[in-house]
Amino acid sequence: MKHRKKNKEAGFSLVELMIAMTITLVLLGLVSTLFARVMGTRQRESRRTDALTSAQAALNVMSREIANAGYGLNTNGIITTDSNAQRLHFRSNIVNNDVTPTPNRGTFSPGEDLTYFYDSNTDSIVRYDAHGNGENLSSISVIVNNISKVTYEYYDYTGSSSTPSAAKTIPTSDTSRIRITVLVELEKVQGQPDNQVVKFASDVTLRNSEYMLLQY
Repeated sequence: MKHRKKNKEAGFSLVELMIAMTITLVLLGLVSTLFARVMGTRQRESRRTDALTSAQAALNVMSREIANAGYGLNTNGIITTDSNAQRLHFRSNIVNNDVTPTPNRGTFSPGEDLTYFYDSNTDSIVRYDAHGNGENLSSISVIVNNISKVTYEYYDYTGSSSTPSAAKTIPTSDTSRIRITVLVELEKVQGQPDNQVVKFASDVTLRNSEYMLLQY
């Protein structure tokens, strides 16, 4: 007489399946949250690097042109009546075509009559060239976007003294150094705090100011 073998294998119970599914879902949720944070941090740092690189490149251009203020003139080149903490207007006679009376002689070529200012409508630093397209035609261009603020501080030097004045919001004929401070607004990244800004500054010495000329 043959006996049937009992099947000792048994399936999972419904409770065990529910527990296993719950644990799996929790683990997936944790992994997804961690992955989202990692990607958010990576995206934030990538945008941070891009913003800072663009802003630094813009500052380099500004610093180079501002340092030449007053070249070929008998002043430091700053137009004091049109410059303040948010705006900087300066001239230089780079081409050296001395055809008009002082103090603004020969400043009618592209790059010789410049104004840098902050445009709150576009959150950008704007470069205005009074003669960018020829002697009587101006041009305007955006230097860098995603800027939340730009300020200019002016330091005066008198005679050969190496001690500057306290920072001023309005330049004078003795201004020999300018500090440009820029706040770069980082783009929003999902999962990261909003309204993040990075602050950095650049000091520009006016090589044609009276103080600097007395050093040689």
